[in-house]
Amino acid sequence: MIEARDLRKAFGAVKAVDGVSFRAEDGRITGLLGPNGAGKSTTLRMIATVLAPDSGAVLVDGREVGTDDHEAKLAMGILPHNAGIYPRLTARENVRYFGRLAGMGGADLEQRIDELVEWLEMGEFADRRAQGFSQGQRTKVALARALVHRPRNVVLDEPTNGLDVMATRSLRELIRKLRDAGHCVLFSSHVMQEVAMLCDEIVIIGHGRVAAIGTPDALRAQTGESDLEEAFVKLIGSEGLA
Repeated sequence: MIEARDLRKAFGAVKAVDGVSFRAEDGRITGLLGPNGAGKSTTLRMIATVLAPDSGAVLVDGREVGTDDHEAKLAMGILPHNAGIYPRLTARENVRYFGRLAGMGGADLEQRIDELVEWLEMGEFADRRAQGFSQGQRTKVALARALVHRPRNVVLDEPTNGLDVMATRSLRELIRKLRDAGHCVLFSSHVMQEVAMLCDEIVIIGHGRVAAIGTPDALRAQTGESDLEEAFVKLIGSEGLA
């Protein structure tokens, strides 16, 4: 489980995140939805420990990130936006390197890499150098890196950005499999259809604040709209955030 408690972050005079609180539960897909500049990516970076909040706290499985960073990081698998991979290493070597950074090694690491290669359907390119990989192949390698140490919590920042239709469908199915296996999945997206299809719960953020939290059906019911995009626009406007 990942919990944000009154997170705040400013860059000079700009309040990027202004009191964001929500909880992403195990066995559920929680989506962060908001317009550009809403504070989604800044919130995810604070959760991923890339940025330190000015105030507030992030808890991962009950541990506060600020006081137990190493354990919190090991409890998370992070797929950052436009994640790069090492082009001179093979897909398998990229994953192995991150496994070693997480303290893994020996037969356990090699078995885990084999599991991920099979699960993510990477067999055709697992032993090729990553230079020249398609966007879909690079994303699979980056996701395998994020999952190699068996984290309970998975954080994905716009994971389908730049993917073609088939790669997007494949990744959406993988996200559902993570949810069904009991993982906490937290991700941001600009694609309304994707959020509606995948999310068990949606956190709508605008101008650094939470405008609404609920299931897709609950948000539609709250606004009286049958279309999630229309509900989103109404909720952002109702908070004076548009």
